[in-house]
Amino acid sequence: MTRSDEPGPEPAKPRTSADPDSSTSPEHAASATAEQVREADTREENPPPRAAVVYNPTKVDLEVLRATVDAAAEEASWGETSWIETTADDPGESMARQAVEQGVDMVIAAGGDGTVRAVTQGLIGSDVALGLLPSGTGNLLARNLDLELKDLTQAVSTAFAGEDRSIDVGMARIRRKDGTEEELAFVVLAGLGLDAQMIEHTDEELKKKIGWLAYARAIANALRGGNRIRMRIGVDAEPQRTRNMHTLLIGNCGNLPGNIVLLPEATLDDGLLDIVALRPDGFFGWLQIWAKVVVENYVLNRTEVGRRLQGAQKSVRALRYLTGKKVIVALRHPEPFELDGDSYGEVTAFQIEVVPRSLRVRVRPTD
Repeated sequence: MTRSDEPGPEPAKPRTSADPDSSTSPEHAASATAEQVREADTREENPPPRAAVVYNPTKVDLEVLRATVDAAAEEASWGETSWIETTADDPGESMARQAVEQGVDMVIAAGGDGTVRAVTQGLIGSDVALGLLPSGTGNLLARNLDLELKDLTQAVSTAFAGEDRSIDVGMARIRRKDGTEEELAFVVLAGLGLDAQMIEHTDEELKKKIGWLAYARAIANALRGGNRIRMRIGVDAEPQRTRNMHTLLIGNCGNLPGNIVLLPEATLDDGLLDIVALRPDGFFGWLQIWAKVVVENYVLNRTEVGRRLQGAQKSVRALRYLTGKKVIVALRHPEPFELDGDSYGEVTAFQIEVVPRSLRVRVRPTD
């Protein structure tokens, strides 16, 4: 072997701050090694979930509400809660959008049905869950989800410790007399006729004092009118037909205050709209409708025997049920229109479609 063939010394390796040698103390070596481990570990700790409360200041006791929510959030290991107040001009839609932009995991609607509807509209298209703190007269969505209506502590507990349920949302595109159009979401009920007239003519001050009973006088006034509404209506692919109706209601669910089951087959997550048309002829026609809605839908529908009896009952001419995914209506004259218990003025036409399972709602945990 020649000298040129003899192996030379290995090139020196670059020394890092973590290479222990005789000149490095054990403490320095340990610190440098830990630093390299931290740099290599790219995992990030997940921040705690956060909630926002969109509240109607006229419907809640803010001091009590804050204390209850803060206690539940801490118990459930959630982060700091955001608080956003609604206004007379905006009952919650832009507030819900603001909360979504803040990156919250849940928006809690604390108010009446109008607040819930507006917050729902603000959540459409997001994956943020809706929590419900019922504080109104009807509390329609909470009622149909079998949530606590009067116990604030229980309602807050369900929001933070409950489960998610995906439900359908109805989207209504309405047209005004001046030709302008507006798209509005709803979660319970939309329609015109007796229901819309009742809501439009209810005294708000009386409603605050005696609750749902305030609608009684408005119902009496609407019934005395007896007007039929002439419309063209089409459901799904069926051809549109001209009909005379007293009331037309399109629902996502059908339980109303006073133990009234208006739409006994309606389900919040079946991807369908349930439609009921009321066409009574005088007092006897209204009596038939009352017997159908109160006796059959509520009493008989609660038991297996009752459901069998109900199935044997003849249909009532004054009342007709339909289902579909899309409803188109054109009116001869402008009529009052309602969504989830609130009046939205007069319309000349509207189109309603179901958006299946597009909203996550916090409900009681299953056993």
